Amino acid sequence: MDPSKNLQENFCSHHDEVMKICCCTYQQCICYLCTMDEHKGHETVPAAAERTEKQKELQERRQQIQQRIQEQEEDVKLLQQEVEAINGSADKAVKDNEKIFTDLIHHIQKRSSDVKQQIRSQQGTKVSRVKELQEKLEQEITELKRKDAELEKLSNTEDLYQFLQNYPSLSALSESTHSTRINIRPLRHFEDVTAAVSELREKLKNILRDTWTNIAPAVSEVNVLQSELEPKTRAGFLKYSRKITFDPNTAHRKLLLSEGNRKVMLMGQLQSYPDHPDRFTDQYQVLSKESLTGRCYWEVEWRGVVRIAVSAKISNCIKRSQGNLFGFNDKSWSLRCDVNNNLLYHKGIQTNAQGSSRIGVFLDHRAGTLSFYSVSETLTLLHKVKTTFTQPLYAGIQLRSYLVNGLPNRSFAKFVKLK
Repeated sequence: MDPSKNLQENFCSHHDEVMKICCCTYQQCICYLCTMDEHKGHETVPAAAERTEKQKELQERRQQIQQRIQEQEEDVKLLQQEVEAINGSADKAVKDNEKIFTDLIHHIQKRSSDVKQQIRSQQGTKVSRVKELQEKLEQEITELKRKDAELEKLSNTEDLYQFLQNYPSLSALSESTHSTRINIRPLRHFEDVTAAVSELREKLKNILRDTWTNIAPAVSEVNVLQSELEPKTRAGFLKYSRKITFDPNTAHRKLLLSEGNRKVMLMGQLQSYPDHPDRFTDQYQVLSKESLTGRCYWEVEWRGVVRIAVSAKISNCIKRSQGNLFGFNDKSWSLRCDVNNNLLYHKGIQTNAQGSSRIGVFLDHRAGTLSFYSVSETLTLLHKVKTTFTQPLYAGIQLRSYLVNGLPNRSFAKFVKLK
């Protein structure tokens, strides 16, 4: 092994003996004389054995980290695929919509061309009829002028017999081809066509406005990074099970931790925990040592009066006030369990729910969901919270005393070992 750079660090500063023992209570290395002095009565193990145990925990932690790295690398790939899918879908939507609107514009242009063609066709027909009548009238005018000239000549004839002889043939008038006078009224001509097209324009504007109210939400409601569906069976939840233990530094001094810090029981006497700023002093509560991120599932067995909670770290000033009770602040959610009913609390507001002696808790930190289940032969959803989590969360337990046949009994809760 590599030589120690500072051998003095391996010796007890009080007894100048090699520190070969580990105090589990204070989590520090001590010498054999310390076990008979200030660490008397504490739980101790050989330092080498503790190293072996911690090495196992370290390996488990590394495996968790490596698994998380692998999962997040897979998530990065999924995110890249999502980016490509979004870009591909957007490009296709733009192309398809351009084609649709181009087709719509083409139809409008065709209708415009049809209307123009019909107007020009009607224009030619009507103008031809008017000009034809105009030509006939002009021919009649020429004929009438010629007739008028002949009659004028006749009227100036002095020969009596010639006047009387020519009068019958010259005085007769032929029938006019246009029997009535032309009456030109104020006509609208093609103004009605313009009015009809204007009406069509307003209808199209209304249609485009109404359909936009459907198109705009369809664009804004495109689902991105949709969360996985929550499992429906216990086997599905067990895929996200986590090993969770209580943190002795947060436990109230009347709470006894056992079974590898997986079980907590309310005691009548104070326990010999050292002072620590994270310790609860007003409520019989304890938080988990492990922070909860991503998707986590755990189960709690309980007896008595218990609050099964999920909470963010609570500051020291709150720990010494009534606002630190799980479920009575904006940092925590708790399911209060007793033999009669179960109540979910958040910010002091309660919601009824029926449960069992085993409660399953599922947290999806990213999706912002927290679910409590009653665990028996099947899972029954008791309550589900939908919010946004902005801080790391921890599992929590709060215990209260209760009476059985008039005698005080001990409430307890423990994290179940899940396979």
